[in-house]
Amino acid sequence: MVRALHWDAFMTTRTILTCCTAAAIVAAPLLVSTPAQAQEGRYDYYEGRALYPIEVEPHFTFGAENVYGNTGFGGGVRLGIPIVAGHLGQVPQNLAISFGGDILHYDNCYFGDFCSANYLQVPVALQWNVFVARPVSLFVEGGVFAYKGWFDECGPNNPGCSAPSDFGVLPTLAIGGRVHIGRNAAFTLRVGYPTTTLGVSFM
Repeated sequence: MVRALHWDAFMTTRTILTCCTAAAIVAAPLLVSTPAQAQEGRYDYYEGRALYPIEVEPHFTFGAENVYGNTGFGGGVRLGIPIVAGHLGQVPQNLAISFGGDILHYDNCYFGDFCSANYLQVPVALQWNVFVARPVSLFVEGGVFAYKGWFDECGPNNPGCSAPSDFGVLPTLAIGGRVHIGRNAAFTLRVGYPTTTLGVSFM
């Protein structure tokens, strides 16, 4: 009886060891390949960040105080279309054409409290994007913007009043960054001349 019990225990232990060994052999390749595949997936996703077809960026717009008088505020939208993509070392990057429009309102104007103004601005710029980290990308852009203003004209009782041109084309320059909150969305901040914008990009 004792010998039979020992034999049964031996067979049970042998069966367990055999099953565990077989399970380990089957699971080992999965355990090895899973991190590699996950890393490859993250790498492909990171690489693909510079290859979006279009960026749509609705935003709030703030006009600098020293441009038209008082600080202006409004809103607008930017579109970005990549024209070439590559790498800066191992960091993905691209060049895009950025264009759009903004409408700003100024409570004060060129003649202080005696006027107010509304401006339509249409920027067109070349934008260089560098995806420096998984959640962060930086950009610098330069180009021109056309503007059209609507404001109160100088009256006969306003000595020293000199209205500016209500239409023109001026250079624009800005730097900015994005904090990516998913595969296709990011918070975007742009600081430059003539406006600063804060919005959300859909890519």
